[in-house]
Amino acid sequence: MRNEEMLLVPGPTPVVDEIYDALASETRGHTDPRFVATFKNAIEQTKQLLQTDGEVFIVAGSGTLAMEMAIVNTVGKGEKLLVISHGYFGDRFTPLAKAYGIEVDVLQAEWGKQVDPGLVATKVSETQYKAVTITHADTSTGVVSDLDTLIPIIKSTGALVIVDGVVATAALDENMSKTYGDPSYKIDVVLTGSQKAIGIPPGLAIVAFNQTALEARKALGQITAYYSDVYNWLPIMQDLSKYFATPPVNLIYAYDTALKIVLEEGIEKREKRHIAFGKGVRSALKTYGMTPLATEDVAAPTLSCILYPDGVEDTAFRSGLAARGIIVAGALAHLSGKAFRIGHMGNTTADMLEQALRTIGEVLQELGNEVNIEEAVNTFKEVLGEVVY
Repeated sequence: MRNEEMLLVPGPTPVVDEIYDALASETRGHTDPRFVATFKNAIEQTKQLLQTDGEVFIVAGSGTLAMEMAIVNTVGKGEKLLVISHGYFGDRFTPLAKAYGIEVDVLQAEWGKQVDPGLVATKVSETQYKAVTITHADTSTGVVSDLDTLIPIIKSTGALVIVDGVVATAALDENMSKTYGDPSYKIDVVLTGSQKAIGIPPGLAIVAFNQTALEARKALGQITAYYSDVYNWLPIMQDLSKYFATPPVNLIYAYDTALKIVLEEGIEKREKRHIAFGKGVRSALKTYGMTPLATEDVAAPTLSCILYPDGVEDTAFRSGLAARGIIVAGALAHLSGKAFRIGHMGNTTADMLEQALRTIGEVLQELGNEVNIEEAVNTFKEVLGEVVY
């Protein structure tokens, strides 16, 4: 990769040369048949990745826009939404939905833990919700959701399942054709962004609706949105030579290339790789006295939130890494200054993570901590085993 720094924040993630080359391709008109062909291929590859028989919407915007599109096109004013939150970004659904007059209930986990499925079952039995949101992995806490357990509970009530895949899509399985105990129990909506496990720069909001979700949009009639209304985008996604709003041409080039990389590796292999990366990084950092916020049974494969041991100051630690070309992120909300977040997803490689672990050890030593770098690296390699090496 021709990156000057190693970007290991929870997004954006490292961009490989093949994607940079696609970004640098000549910018063509958005109705040019050559671009239209590329865009069409990107949509077909997205459908293949998510295994959906519905519609995919790829528009200029961020993951937050994708969240908005998922909610405003399925839940109407005065209808009820349940938010299953495992952190800061799960919480974001609440003000978003309230802005559209949607009634919201929240089941909020203690940071680092999962919401108790029993509480979910009780909640959905007491109240009829139009939809329930599940953040597949939360970028603030590094907690992954148990879709296999949650989806049957939710779908048994007839509610729509909306999966926030911003920091999971293209790393974890989000097969929209998969059934969860009943032929009708499926994921209805997947939303995501371009800059996480997909591995291109920020700028694309991506949302997939199955047929059930599209029927929900139809039943709503006119909604209080314009750019976010999938009915304004549907004719475009079905005939890309038409115009509603200008697509980010070069990002579509990059996205199409990234999906080719993803599909060539295969989602099963990518999931195994990401699981190994996450467990390996966390196991190695434990040898430095650093504690993952999420225990291993609920930890996300794509990123980790790591608590500092006593005596390690956040700014000094992250500045020391940055001076050596390793960029990690600070923690959010009440964990600010008490932890850091490290991404291990997308185009990130085992060699990159090994180098990062060595550098983290060096910075800790400079800050006066006695750590064994070789022990950490060997732990990382042992966890990865034959999955990567």
